[in-house]
Amino acid sequence: MNRIALSHEPVAVEPLLELDTHPECGGLALFVGTVRDHHEGRSVRHLKYTAHEPLAAKVIREVEHSTRERYGVPYVRIVHRLGDLAIGDIAIVCVVRAPHRAEAFAACRYAVDAVKHGAPIWKEEFYTDGSSAFVEGCCIRDDLDEPDTASHRHHSHASHG
Repeated sequence: MNRIALSHEPVAVEPLLELDTHPECGGLALFVGTVRDHHEGRSVRHLKYTAHEPLAAKVIREVEHSTRERYGVPYVRIVHRLGDLAIGDIAIVCVVRAPHRAEAFAACRYAVDAVKHGAPIWKEEFYTDGSSAFVEGCCIRDDLDEPDTASHRHHSHASHG
């Protein structure tokens, strides 16, 4: 399977939906992470994503596969953007098709968290004061079944939160 997992170009959501391809699925969960204009009290001008591309693409494909297996869903697609992104740009898209909404929602959340915590993708934020910093990433976790949502929200990144 050689589908795009990383893109240096803007990500189009609609082609990822596959609305007419899975007639057995009544549920479609979609997460679109966009770049916000602030992080931890600092005003963000734009950001840049870099990655170890071969490994990041492999991790994303593995997350898609493990999500399908774990939740029994037929379709999971994740695309993460790389390069310079402006406020409002799409940074990550995750689409899950499932027979019912419950497994679609659960699988989508799991997949996004697994990519965020496992893929070697780094985010550098550029602030309005002219400075920049790499956002401290979360450690790779093996407890994605029940993420600590309160601390997860507190530590969420601009595109994944």
